[in-house]
Amino acid sequence: MFVSPVIGLVAGYLVMTVILWIFRRANPHKAKRGFRIAQTVSAAGMALGHGLQDAQKTMGIVVMALVIADVEDYGDPIPVWVKVACAVMLSLGTYAGGWRIMRTLGRKIIELDPPQGFAAETTGASIMFGSAFLFHAPISTTHVITSSIMGVGATKRVNAVRWGVARNIILGWFITMPAAAVVAAVSFGIVKLAFL
Repeated sequence: MFVSPVIGLVAGYLVMTVILWIFRRANPHKAKRGFRIAQTVSAAGMALGHGLQDAQKTMGIVVMALVIADVEDYGDPIPVWVKVACAVMLSLGTYAGGWRIMRTLGRKIIELDPPQGFAAETTGASIMFGSAFLFHAPISTTHVITSSIMGVGATKRVNAVRWGVARNIILGWFITMPAAAVVAAVSFGIVKLAFL
């Protein structure tokens, strides 16, 4: 959680630097059109990485609840209905609010053009696949893609990135964990008082 945003920032900067160097003599109009097409692949990679990372964490929480409730035993395979339910909920959540997140990431941190979008998505997807397959470590899709966009944007000019927006997003990351812990503790206390 703490390392992946730094890796995303640095890797995004490096990937965009390589792209700028490789296409330094290319016709900008043709290059942007090519990257717009390539973004179809990089966006699909991001979507798959999002499912690999965030759905797994959700399934883990549901299975943990099932084990605690003695519905499942430790070590049992994940029930198919849990996989389907988590996939459906993740899809519905992305459908309902994903456009606001994409607008914030693609326009408010920095106005991404197709080469920058391709670089950020490729970087984010690569980090998510690497952490899932090599290290079996869950990371946040939002952390990785946000920091990748910051790194990509910094190749234009450091002050091209709206660091105030980025700071608010990062502050939200740090507030979320303790806030969730407080809400969970209060909820547990209420349930304990009401039913025990």
